[in-house]
Amino acid sequence: MSSDSSWFQRFLLPGFALKAVIIGGGYATGRELAEYFVPSGPWGGLAAMLLATVIWSVVAALTFALARKFAAYDYRAFFNALLGPGWVAFEAAYIIFVILILAVFGAAAGAIGAATFGWPEWLGSVLLAVLIVAVTAWGTGVVEQMFKYVSILLYTVYGLFLILALASFGGLIGQGFAHAPPPPGGWMGGNWMAGGLTYASYNIVGAVVILPVLRHLTSQRDAVIAGLIAGPLSMLPALLFFVAMMAFYPAIGAETLPSDFLLRQMNVPGFHILFQVMIFAALLESGAGAVHAINERISGAVESRGRPALQPAARALMAAVILTGCMFVAGEIGLVDLIASGYRFLAWLFLAVFVVPLITIGTWRLLRDTPIPPVETSS
Repeated sequence: MSSDSSWFQRFLLPGFALKAVIIGGGYATGRELAEYFVPSGPWGGLAAMLLATVIWSVVAALTFALARKFAAYDYRAFFNALLGPGWVAFEAAYIIFVILILAVFGAAAGAIGAATFGWPEWLGSVLLAVLIVAVTAWGTGVVEQMFKYVSILLYTVYGLFLILALASFGGLIGQGFAHAPPPPGGWMGGNWMAGGLTYASYNIVGAVVILPVLRHLTSQRDAVIAGLIAGPLSMLPALLFFVAMMAFYPAIGAETLPSDFLLRQMNVPGFHILFQVMIFAALLESGAGAVHAINERISGAVESRGRPALQPAARALMAAVILTGCMFVAGEIGLVDLIASGYRFLAWLFLAVFVVPLITIGTWRLLRDTPIPPVETSS
């Protein structure tokens, strides 16, 4: 925690980091949007996205405030403060999460390399693994810089994506919304609520994954504001993408890679390559965020025993070990099945071990225990 933390580090960096963990392969390619939002139709899908955004903002605000209050900047310290000995339940769930998402990222990176550059599928997966090891080896400072610059790339590319979509098939987007039927099951208790809740639940673990970047917060006010901002920052690229997808509703829901389908309709080859590079960058920041959280958890445990923090070589070795098995699981299962089945399981798991304890026990501890005093800041 630093007294000279910048405005960006205090208020925007946590949201950029949360977006980095959430975006991954399924979000960036549109497959997750097709799975959880498209079935509810144009307006039901937007409602589901709004619901997920609200959940992310509320849970992030509570998580950030509790983390700062107990100076818990890795997930082991955080859950030890929240659940006591029960923290091991979250670690078990998180290991399952990391295996699943890195498997998805490995499959997506291999597909991008093959489709864009004609590489063998294994090469894209290996390149992603090497880059994740390189970034995470140097610790939080380098990971934060990656979040910043990749976020600029992402928001720019998604903005261009919507502009090109409007220019290429904007009339179809308007028709998609104008002629949209009500969400299946209606507005009260319909499918859109289930889609929004499921999507929010398995992704909100990102609020715990990014705890190392919260060291820049100087007060509980910072924590709450950063958390509330994090939800919209994380959902904005998905919103732009979803609007473009509605030009081809409902058929777009059956596409394995909706992004590739829409890019073919635009027929701008240079932008097609740029978009694929952006997706690869999204995989890099998501994978690096997930692996860095494990490195920080181990480093925190080492330091608590009076030993020095992990050095780059040790961080690189642990990242390599984690990635070696995880990133090649997807080849045996398939991207669509991983997203459709595995993520729903994770949603229920994280509701049980994170969201429910946070809203109940976490809120009680925020209101009861003595807070950490604010730090003076020059910016």
